[in-house]
Amino acid sequence: MKIIRSKAELRAMTEDWRRAGDSIGVVPTMGALHAGHLSLVEAACAATDRVIVTLFVNPKQFNNPEDLAKYPRTEESDAEKLTPYGADVLYVPDGAQMYPEGFATTISVSGVSDGLCGATRPGHFDGVATVVTKLLLQTDADQAFFGEKDYQQLQVVRRIAEDLDLKTRIIGCPTIRESDGLAMSSRNLRLDDRARATAPVIREALSRAAIEIREGVSVETALQSARSRLTDAGMGEIDYLEFRGDPDLAILSTADRPGRIFVAAWLDGVRLIDNVPVHEASQHERRLEPAD
Repeated sequence: MKIIRSKAELRAMTEDWRRAGDSIGVVPTMGALHAGHLSLVEAACAATDRVIVTLFVNPKQFNNPEDLAKYPRTEESDAEKLTPYGADVLYVPDGAQMYPEGFATTISVSGVSDGLCGATRPGHFDGVATVVTKLLLQTDADQAFFGEKDYQQLQVVRRIAEDLDLKTRIIGCPTIRESDGLAMSSRNLRLDDRARATAPVIREALSRAAIEIREGVSVETALQSARSRLTDAGMGEIDYLEFRGDPDLAILSTADRPGRIFVAAWLDGVRLIDNVPVHEASQHERRLEPAD
């Protein structure tokens, strides 16, 4: 795997690949790689001839400077983790490569970016939309791979690709979880032992609410029960806990079409997000169902 830091060097390589007739996949990341990221790399390697993993901690998607400062930066270990997976390039641009002097363009997506993280993190999705568009163009990717844990982000990126006539096909991949159900996230590294033991309640609360809604409990009641489970377990402030349509992310009051339950909650000073589908029971959810 080659580490590339400039747009010019990356473009020269992708042009060589194109002349050879190779297809290109990209996995955009901010580093601190875990098994969730690596599952995206595996998917990319299976679907395309050449794979680029990008590593850029994008300042434009952080609305909290402290959060940006604390975000893990682990390039050396990230490169080591990628080595067995067959990626061709780790692209690590710096700020000057991504946002050179005079940079003045922002891409903004309405609709699917409204509410949820779009409401609680002002400007976040403008930063995501701008950097992802640049990365898709810089890498010349045929396919780009994103995890479903950041489901709103996935829908924002799909909207960008469709609306801007980008050639890149956006592929959503399943959320990868720890054995106790916690969604894998780079932010999990910031949890102390006590908080880490508490964090799986997020998945449990969402899964139980999904079961209740499928069984006919009202959405309002199911979400209130989930909120109580989270607060009783010791979770901090809850930014949102909502049932929204899939894929348009419109607020739903009844389960008359496919939807997902979304949450963002604070624990030990760390903001954690997750979502679960309501229209299909996962293996983890089935384990939570009461025995006959």
